[in-house]
Amino acid sequence: MMNVFPHPPVSAVTRILGEAGLPCSDLTPAHLEHFFGCGSTVAPDGIVGLELYESVALLRSLAVSSKCRGRGCGTALVAQAELFARSQGVREIYLLTTTAQRFFERLGYARVLRDGAPAAIQRTQEFSSLCPSESAFMVKRLLVQEVTCST
Repeated sequence: MMNVFPHPPVSAVTRILGEAGLPCSDLTPAHLEHFFGCGSTVAPDGIVGLELYESVALLRSLAVSSKCRGRGCGTALVAQAELFARSQGVREIYLLTTTAQRFFERLGYARVLRDGAPAAIQRTQEFSSLCPSESAFMVKRLLVQEVTCST
């Protein structure tokens, strides 16, 4: 079982993003509040972040070090991000990717038109300027967990 944990060290986040060629220039302490790491808490092998906007979220910065790819770290990170998002009332998670469309499709994400993005997602730096316009824009609708009471 993968060790997935909140708040990976900032140095690890920037290192892993840099190795993956992903943007980190816009990351603030507020962004890092919703990041998760995978592996060692001191030197994680992978990271993922979420930007929360009421009922929608942007999954960003999923990156796994090359030595650990194919071992389930990315899948475990996305599962944790989804679980956290759901606990915060998020109903849809959006993402942009240039290289991992098939990976995300296997996890239940579907490509959608950028024109249909919620305003909160359109306002993010990731959507508006950091990711190229040819990036795949994807969404996953989260199932709302219903609580039932029996009498």
